Amino acid sequence: MKLNHLLIPAAVALVAVLGSAFTRGGMSWYRTLKLPSWTPQGSTIGLVWTTIFVLAAASLLLVFNGGHAERVLRPIVRVAALNAALNVLWSLLFFGFHRIGAATVEATLLGATVVWLMVLVWPLSRLASLLLAPYAAWVAFATYLAYSVWRLNG
Repeated sequence: MKLNHLLIPAAVALVAVLGSAFTRGGMSWYRTLKLPSWTPQGSTIGLVWTTIFVLAAASLLLVFNGGHAERVLRPIVRVAALNAALNVLWSLLFFGFHRIGAATVEATLLGATVVWLMVLVWPLSRLASLLLAPYAAWVAFATYLAYSVWRLNG
């Protein structure tokens, strides 16, 4: 078994656990917010994020097991690490610090890193790139949702 078979899922799981911890810590505050009528239920959001994390891990495993040179993978590692940090930071900004506006701006950057990853991965594995499409779509939706929450509570 290759080391990345353990490291990639572990890194993705760490991002999920950290983001979830910040989210759980801010739920009492979140329940006081005015939300758009089209806000998904918490269970739906959790299911979507779980699916996205599984697809992201699968995408990275495809790329890193494709026999590509280290120099080709280095930019992907950097952007994936930036994406992971931004993913956790969003939960911290929104649920931890209650900075809805900052979280909305930050979500735009998060979405940009997903698209950037898709572009970097495309020449190596189209399937790996397409596995990230739900992540990009969800972050776009979540950014608009955060913006709407910001407007309703600003």
